[in-house]
Amino acid sequence: MTSKQRRIGQFTVSSVGLGAMPFSMSGKPVKPSEEQAIATVHAALDAGVTLIDTADIYAPSWDSMGHNERIVAKALRSYAGDTDGIVVATKGGITRSEGERWGRDASAGYLRSRVEASLEALAVDAIDLYYLHRPDRGQVYAEVMETFAALKSEGLIKEIGISNANEEEIEIAVEVLGAGELAAVQNEFSPRFNHTSKGELDLCARQGVAFLPWSPLGGTGGGAEEVGRRFPVIAAIAEMHGVSPQQVTLAWELALGEHVIVIPGASRPESIVDSAKAMDLELSAEEVAAISTAVL
Repeated sequence: MTSKQRRIGQFTVSSVGLGAMPFSMSGKPVKPSEEQAIATVHAALDAGVTLIDTADIYAPSWDSMGHNERIVAKALRSYAGDTDGIVVATKGGITRSEGERWGRDASAGYLRSRVEASLEALAVDAIDLYYLHRPDRGQVYAEVMETFAALKSEGLIKEIGISNANEEEIEIAVEVLGAGELAAVQNEFSPRFNHTSKGELDLCARQGVAFLPWSPLGGTGGGAEEVGRRFPVIAAIAEMHGVSPQQVTLAWELALGEHVIVIPGASRPESIVDSAKAMDLELSAEEVAAISTAVL
């Protein structure tokens, strides 16, 4: 039986989280209003979602970094229910500057400045889960992990994650941080994209690290909407269960390991409510194997 609750370091979270990026940027021409974004967060919480994923660079423009974090913070403040158990993850290490020039900076000084900015945007004293967003090839990865360890030891972040990391980088992080100190790896993984990340998913299982697929349905630019058409086996299983292909896709990913936590993006309440139902969808071993055979 698939567990609805899973571990990220010291935290227990729902096996389906909310990817908040579409509130601020996506492959679609129009982003949702702030009111719709907040309603989406509230719908997620009502549906039992207890993990929200954001990042400092999720913003409509280079000069509005922190936009997504501020929306998440506002949504949590305005929620009528209890938010004490909600875990918010954010990321740093990608830069945006005038003219929409993108880069990487994992220097100790830059990461510290971004942690401080995220603390302010999220209106918290410590960040629950902080990821290195992408490797900075100008920095030694082991030294970057030492920076993260220092940020944690100072109480600025509670748990450490890495994103877009290959197997070697995962192993370096585990070695530098020590046993149990790398809480999560967030990499792209979906029926459409898994040519490298299945190995990373399996490595995380062996290391006792949570693995969080980003774009688990294939992306906000249309991949999520097309998953049933692109993969007939998923559509057929969805029809048998009377559910959406998106639910089947997420349930399949959750069945790949108890360390997997999916974070589908959503910009409408209806989307995240549908995705959250994957926590209750039990696929048979034969159905999981059929999807795996078809897409991996």
